[in-house]
Amino acid sequence: MKKNKFIISLFMGLALAACTIDEQVDPNQPSLAGIFENTSQQDLNLLVGGLEARARDGMGGFVIATGSIARELYFFNSSDPTSTETLIGKNGVQLNGSEPQLTGTMFARYQAVKSAEFILEAVENSQVSEAQKQGYRGVANTFKGMVLLDVLSLLNSNGVRVDVRDPDNLGAFLGRAEGFQAIREFLDQGFNQLQGAEFAFQLSPGFDGFDTPGTFALFNRAVAAKVAIYQEDYAGALNLVNSSFLDLNGDLTTGPKRSYGVGGTEVLNPLFKAPQQSGDQFIVHNRFITDIQAGDTRVSKFRLRNDPVARDGLNGTHETALFASSTSPIDHIRNEELILIYAEASIQSGNLSDAEDALNIIRNAYSLPDYGGAQTVEALTDEMLYNRSYSLWGEGHHMFDLRRYGRLNDQFLPIDRTGDVIHTEFPIPLFENP
Repeated sequence: MKKNKFIISLFMGLALAACTIDEQVDPNQPSLAGIFENTSQQDLNLLVGGLEARARDGMGGFVIATGSIARELYFFNSSDPTSTETLIGKNGVQLNGSEPQLTGTMFARYQAVKSAEFILEAVENSQVSEAQKQGYRGVANTFKGMVLLDVLSLLNSNGVRVDVRDPDNLGAFLGRAEGFQAIREFLDQGFNQLQGAEFAFQLSPGFDGFDTPGTFALFNRAVAAKVAIYQEDYAGALNLVNSSFLDLNGDLTTGPKRSYGVGGTEVLNPLFKAPQQSGDQFIVHNRFITDIQAGDTRVSKFRLRNDPVARDGLNGTHETALFASSTSPIDHIRNEELILIYAEASIQSGNLSDAEDALNIIRNAYSLPDYGGAQTVEALTDEMLYNRSYSLWGEGHHMFDLRRYGRLNDQFLPIDRTGDVIHTEFPIPLFENP
């Protein structure tokens, strides 16, 4: 098979970070030299730290790509014309797979996949106990499934490459349905490995409360429930979300998070923007300001600008206020999303009363009264999508939600400039050589 320069450069970027693992001071860039023979627990723990760090990368490009296409937000940055031109289809321009938001996201996601593969290979020659080996395997396969879901969601009908173990002999691209199934299998494998496992490592503070095999398994089931929703396997989604950390009476914010920080090997939250700055700013699409229901306190996610801004024929009055600082964490998945998954799966399974009760939990949390519309699949689907659009605004969900329900088109979304087009998926980049 022709070699893939993207995957090879990714592999080499990880492999050449240091001469030996013993000299490694950056867990985000562990060297591969010597770690696949007689692997120590310290080596494995460095690899786990690198995996978790890699899994947090690429969020900026992912949100810009999905949010722009879904007319959720604009990214106003004079040095990045793709955000107001290509992504929004200016003058009918089509995506070609070279967009930095796509390539940057894919590079970050496949770095995480390779980090997971390193763990799975290294653990076979380690001296840790079998229960501890299962802990490393369970975490690696969970993260692998989670990050590959992002790649498949962006490429959609173009499929996804899931086997990158050998950069000289990469696996074939799988079709959409096969890709989702492979991702589910990674997650199921990880879940099974976590049963009776032991953790010989520490996860970041973002995983506080989800840092044992039993609690991490709840996170695994939450991610699997999200995959099932994308597969339209609603019965499976209900089973999975009920096996996760879903709590209909619990704190909406509960869930594992991507951690950010200052200094050393830390990186900053890429979605935080300083208030009122004129450039490099996430601007809220005006429809989210005009369409929000009266009294909905999720409006606090949007900060009114002192001066409205415009760029390239696009404009907005509000900017993002999602995060308090540059070190604020970003959720991997939280209870609020699980309640919405439960509501969606209940709607599509015909459990309309359960769905309405779940949606009322979300509505009431944001000072809205109980839902008063019709108890039909169509009406509750509209209500569910409304709540997903505001609860998960700016987090990389809206494009896929619209597409799943046939709404990623100009019948449901505004055309901001004459000649703009609404994209539905990204093509495979040329460097992927499918």
